[in-house]
Amino acid sequence: MHVRIKPGWELAESAATPESVYLNRRTLIKGVAATSILGALPSGCARAEDEEDDDPTADLYPAQPNSQYTVERAITDADVTSRYNNFYEFGSHKKISAAAQALRRRPWTVEIDGMVETPMTVDIDNLIRRMPLEERVYRHRCVEAWSMVIPWSGFPLRTFVEFARPTAGAKYLRMETFHDAEIAPGQRQFWYPWPYVEGLTMAEATNELAFLVTGAYRKPMAKQYGSPLRLAVPWKYGFKHIKSIVKFTFTDERPVSFWEQLAPPEYGFWANVNPDVPHPRWSQATERDIGTDQRIPTRLFNGYGEYVADIYAGIEGERLYM
Repeated sequence: MHVRIKPGWELAESAATPESVYLNRRTLIKGVAATSILGALPSGCARAEDEEDDDPTADLYPAQPNSQYTVERAITDADVTSRYNNFYEFGSHKKISAAAQALRRRPWTVEIDGMVETPMTVDIDNLIRRMPLEERVYRHRCVEAWSMVIPWSGFPLRTFVEFARPTAGAKYLRMETFHDAEIAPGQRQFWYPWPYVEGLTMAEATNELAFLVTGAYRKPMAKQYGSPLRLAVPWKYGFKHIKSIVKFTFTDERPVSFWEQLAPPEYGFWANVNPDVPHPRWSQATERDIGTDQRIPTRLFNGYGEYVADIYAGIEGERLYM
């Protein structure tokens, strides 16, 4: 019989913000959107709220919550997280939500190649509909020392790996985002190594926490979060959570990621959250919760060590291991 020991960071589902609270609040926001108050919102934000309902897979939401994945902190309000985003394709600042509405989410295809039995290209809607969607509440920790808590919807990355059927020699999963400078002004900045690339070991990609996200806050994912498909690996810093993915390549060579190419002394392949290893320019001992604006202690592996620590046994000597 399998006995699951409750991780130290996990409380009962009732300890998180009740589902009814954030659902009722979003209902209220929609009502407000019909009034003149709408004019006070930043350009594009209200429009983005409605566009998520036009997603061809909108009927799949809300996904069934998975109560195994809850956290002790309150869910960060969608009004906050939807207006505080890193998405360098649309700008190097946090206020990119309006610019990100230029993202064309359909048609969207996902290419699977490299060391797989059969390379293929799949339509995003067909992919989403064949995967087991669920909702997971995850902590998110940025390398910039701020954090949030988001209810993501999506499916386990290891389910996608099984679908892709990599060959036995595959050691890494390389992921690549879209590249379209016509709609993404950040991609016109030649000093960045576009397209955005990230990678995981196969052990990381098949860990139960690794999650491919298609929705947030019980709806299809807003464009500024990295729609229509992004990665969530909550034990790693946010720059590993690649957005708007168009390609998965299985390989036996370790990928060199976007930030490794751009600033190798500051950003490594592993990017595991560790309060004891500072960034070269700031401490990682604490983080700012953007929902409450309070500073809180950072946890090793962002509090998910019981799920992932064994992956890294024996490689503690690697630079920027954490």
